[in-house]
Amino acid sequence: MHVLTGLYLTIVIGLVDLWQMPYDTMIRVWTIGSLMVGVGAPLAGWLGDRWSASRMMIVFFLVTGFGSVAAGLVDGPAALGIALAVLGIGASIYHPVGFSWVVRHAEKRGQTMGIVGIFGSLGVAGAALVAGVLTETIGWRAAFIVPGVLSAVAGLALWSVVWRGRVRDRSADRMPEPAPVRGELVRTFLVLTVTMISGGLIFNALQVAMPKLFDERMVGLTGGALLGVGGLVTAVYLVGALSQLAGGYLSDRLPLRTVYIGGLVLHVPLLALLAGLFDLPLLVAATVTIFVGGALLPAENLLLARYTPGRHRGFAFGLKFVLAFGVAPLSVELVAFAYRLGGGFGALLWILAATGLVACIAALLLPRAVPPPAPAVAAVAAE
Repeated sequence: MHVLTGLYLTIVIGLVDLWQMPYDTMIRVWTIGSLMVGVGAPLAGWLGDRWSASRMMIVFFLVTGFGSVAAGLVDGPAALGIALAVLGIGASIYHPVGFSWVVRHAEKRGQTMGIVGIFGSLGVAGAALVAGVLTETIGWRAAFIVPGVLSAVAGLALWSVVWRGRVRDRSADRMPEPAPVRGELVRTFLVLTVTMISGGLIFNALQVAMPKLFDERMVGLTGGALLGVGGLVTAVYLVGALSQLAGGYLSDRLPLRTVYIGGLVLHVPLLALLAGLFDLPLLVAATVTIFVGGALLPAENLLLARYTPGRHRGFAFGLKFVLAFGVAPLSVELVAFAYRLGGGFGALLWILAATGLVACIAALLLPRAVPPPAPAVAAVAAE
């Protein structure tokens, strides 16, 4: 999912020259596609709850792959935007359905979500590298078509194991927890609404802007080559991939509230620091920023799972991602606006730092819950 939705953010750098159109215009081609990633999430989560999570994941692979292949076959911004919208619709399935599926099966939820998060970060990292390598060696069309075909193949493979009964849906959580108090449920969701919107804006804006930011501020490291830009973006997200395992480890051992607020507080000064850096210092600071941002995600997802009834969890995750990715078009517009102001992305990064501060203040209102039960105790309770 993260590879396919991240391809265009690097491919667009080459299309700017090929189609002789300005960057701020071309990056907007992804606006509708990024919107679909969020808008489709609640319906996808609801279908996963009511129909089948495993079968919805088959649909995810096939539709997302089709959209990516179509993007590689079209000509012109309008047709490309339609293909990317299809890709976005397919991609909207992954987070609400996949996360709910994983939480329902997991024994050590923090660790498991951390492992899932690593692969998500690897996808974000791999998108820039895949796009850069395929564009430089074959062409921009191959950068869409090859990953799209692989996604469709993965969908057919999943369909095969589901059809044979090797992968099944669970009707209840493997590790059940006590039902949350209604007041805490409402309070937590309202707080998370603010923090998830803020986090979504920051994540999407950084993902959109980072290839161009590195292209402009790291000429000495990239040599001005698209492959160099893609390689450095990949390196940043590869290191950041380990963050979710660390965050998941902490989430199994510390109160989720403590882990979550700690990550949000650390994130703010790092975002502000990025505004004035170039070359190697920028690379180091960007890596630490992505690491910290990723480390708080397992706690966020587990807070949402903890305060949501199991039968509605897919829909709840869908609401999360309609918030987190629903702001993706705003992120694209914000990047384009900041770039058009001139002077690079300094203003953008200060805006993101201020957004992170809002999230910190909101998170302080989270209820002080007791730590989750130990696996052995939970297993006895489940029996």
